[in-house]
Amino acid sequence: MLTCPICQGALSSADNGVVCPADHRFDRARQGYLNLLPVQHKNSRDPGDNAAMVEARRRFLDGGHYAPLARRLAELAAERSPRSWLDIGCGEGYYTAQIADALPDACGYALDISREAIKRGCKRAPQLNWLVASMARVPLGDASCNLLASVFSPLDWQEAKRLLTPGGSLLRMGPTREHLMELRQKLYDEVRDYDDQKHLELIPEGMRLAYSETLTFTLQLDSEQARADLLAMTPHGWRASAERRAAVIAEPLSVTVAIRYDWIERL
Repeated sequence: MLTCPICQGALSSADNGVVCPADHRFDRARQGYLNLLPVQHKNSRDPGDNAAMVEARRRFLDGGHYAPLARRLAELAAERSPRSWLDIGCGEGYYTAQIADALPDACGYALDISREAIKRGCKRAPQLNWLVASMARVPLGDASCNLLASVFSPLDWQEAKRLLTPGGSLLRMGPTREHLMELRQKLYDEVRDYDDQKHLELIPEGMRLAYSETLTFTLQLDSEQARADLLAMTPHGWRASAERRAAVIAEPLSVTVAIRYDWIERL
């Protein structure tokens, strides 16, 4: 199922790693993941989220603030009973691990471009296949996945279509225009609006939207650390001014969480 990121040949186990027929070899890190991101595919020395960003997200998510989101994601994934699945852009694996718990008999893969994120993911669900790799060049074979999960992550739609089996599904989870509205109002003089359904225009021919739902709840953040971590794990942590960020961290905050789930099938 794994393919070489250099020549696309099939990878097989060899010593403490994998190798393709062209003898491209990739070692398994001591944490258990495979680094399938060749230097020529990197746009920086250490692409993706750095250690500080990953730790902020880990603390916030482990605090249970987004637990209803993860629970619903796992329920939706379990409804499809896939034989093989991939969390594409998995981050440090909070959502990935809950999908894995809901699909104990399936073959699961988790991929992110951030090595720091994948290191932490390995600890959450060591039974999965953890990969450092590009979301634009996923080192898995054509039609190899019954289910793709994309959680708060950019998506290469053509790559998603390539990976899915006919009848397979992409489960996309992303924010609506109401998500964190109160936070954005505190950070910016003018809150930029956006279309909740704009991403649907990007669905390629041969795929279709089968189902959507939205989960909404109010989140009370009384902890200064939680407010700081929420800022650090969103783009607002670097887009907003330092003064506005400090003001948000200083006082208790109540925010709307509003997340859309889309089932997008390959025909």
